[in-house]
Amino acid sequence: MVTKVYYNSACPVCDAGIRCQRVKLDAGDASVEWIDVHTENHAVAEIGADLEFVRERLHVVDAQGKLHVGADAITELMVATPRRHWAARLVRLPVVRQVARLAYNAFAALLYRWNRWRKRC
Repeated sequence: MVTKVYYNSACPVCDAGIRCQRVKLDAGDASVEWIDVHTENHAVAEIGADLEFVRERLHVVDAQGKLHVGADAITELMVATPRRHWAARLVRLPVVRQVARLAYNAFAALLYRWNRWRKRC
């Protein structure tokens, strides 16, 4: 099974991050399907999520079919990225995971509001 990444290209910060990640993963042997919910709104039905929530936070379905959202989604991408396994192990430590989740959720909410204000979503 393939890893699926659901992202929002309408957000310039998100789009830049995904473009960078794609270069890293496409250079390796990772099997990843990139799904832009800005151009493929209907794709969110695959994961049973609200379109606006997926626009606000990165979603990843791993090769085993498990859904990861936000900071956990980024961690899953680190696992698949060459030379980033150590970072994933670090972020999975209990205290670091909680801080990463809080920071990601706060940043994602602010970034989403900014994008809505700029009429990008």
